[in-house]
Amino acid sequence: MKRWVKQVGSVMIAGALLTGGTTWVGLSGATEVHAAEAAQQNLLTVMGKGEISVKPDIVYLSIGAESYAETARSAQKSNAQKIDKITKLLKETWKIDEKDIKTEQFYVQPNYTYSDDNGRKVKNYSAYHSLEVTLRDLSKVGDLLDAASDVGANSIGNARFSIENRDAFEAQVIDKAVANANLKAQAMAKASNRSLGIVLNIVEGSVSVNNIYGLESLQSKAEVAFDAASANTSVKPGEVKLSTQLYVQYELK
Repeated sequence: MKRWVKQVGSVMIAGALLTGGTTWVGLSGATEVHAAEAAQQNLLTVMGKGEISVKPDIVYLSIGAESYAETARSAQKSNAQKIDKITKLLKETWKIDEKDIKTEQFYVQPNYTYSDDNGRKVKNYSAYHSLEVTLRDLSKVGDLLDAASDVGANSIGNARFSIENRDAFEAQVIDKAVANANLKAQAMAKASNRSLGIVLNIVEGSVSVNNIYGLESLQSKAEVAFDAASANTSVKPGEVKLSTQLYVQYELK
């Protein structure tokens, strides 16, 4: 019996020459492996990034009230009166729909004092209730905050500016990400003395929205400008950024 060895690509194939015939062991398998390796060498995958900035069209305001009293019941009752006034203002004066006003936080809790002689004692009780208010006329944010403060709101949190319907902008973000991927792929292909073929696959991540927080509290001056003449609150929303990233796989020629 004579043995032989044959090199096919990077795969060694061994066989035996027997009397009456020839047997080839593993030839088809080696061909498939070689073809797969060649295909891998002709693929290029790059990541593309896209980002656009747009003006927000909606704001979510945190408007609340906090009250203190000697008993929990008294604190809660006093605070409920403030919230009723705020809610009435929002619905009747500002014509804000009920679905755009919802409870954000609510609690009643004791506050304590500490001393070496008496230890911990209840000082008083505090009641807190905040509402998330949705407003679509961004030019009225400052006026609404001032009006809410006038009727008893003493806890105003962040104004979160965003985009109500971001579907209209997603196509623009994806277009930018694909263009960015094409630019990178063309540069890589040119650097390796190759040319780009067809796009074989695209895997896209979700489009994210970088919301803007306009103010941290009613007293905060971060992102809030005060009109010296009228002393009214003026909130500047700026722009919201939408971004995405995706992976594009190309054929290399």
